Amino acid sequence: MQIVKWIFIALIWSGIFGFFHYTLPQKDVVRITDTYEKRVDFGYNALFWAGGDAASAADAGNRDVFFIQTRQAGSDAVMVYRNEDTGWGWPPYFKFDTSNLQAEAADAKSTIDAPRYAIIKHYGWRNELFSIFPNAVSMWLVEGPDAPKGLPWMNIVVLTLFAAAAYAVWVRWRRFRVARIDLALEEFQDNWEAAGDAIEGQKGRLGRWIASLRGR
Repeated sequence: MQIVKWIFIALIWSGIFGFFHYTLPQKDVVRITDTYEKRVDFGYNALFWAGGDAASAADAGNRDVFFIQTRQAGSDAVMVYRNEDTGWGWPPYFKFDTSNLQAEAADAKSTIDAPRYAIIKHYGWRNELFSIFPNAVSMWLVEGPDAPKGLPWMNIVVLTLFAAAAYAVWVRWRRFRVARIDLALEEFQDNWEAAGDAIEGQKGRLGRWIASLRGR
């Protein structure tokens, strides 16, 4: 049972870690190589796409999506971002400027011979097998590939609040367990032991009564 307990706890914390890693913003220093628009047919990966432009009706089947192609500074690895509004939905980035961001990204394109670098703030994951792309939230030009990204203040605040809430829940659960569950278990154990002692006493009296009958 201890193994099952720790597996269950590990699964819960893995889910929490995955949720925050997908949802919280990250920043990449990149060189933008191209921008384009593509018609996307949604299938099993529809969960990892936003709901389309905030001002238009979302089509669950397919729609045109903006993309930003980049090369990451340092590693020169390819990274492709989608560019979709989040609107009033989840995650709560309240992004309504997809077209403006696409125009800024197109204007920031550069070549390997004359590179220009930008920081793209995004959330989400890139998975080629399931055609999942991180969603670009904003971008700005920087001086070079070693430009500082700054402290992730939003991540620090959100994770601190979550840790405080988790600690508060744990403290209240611990108090509840000590005051109610542990007390009830101790009472049950005492009653069980008392019942066992009573049964042993009854067996002893029964044994003495049988022995007295045999002695007659």
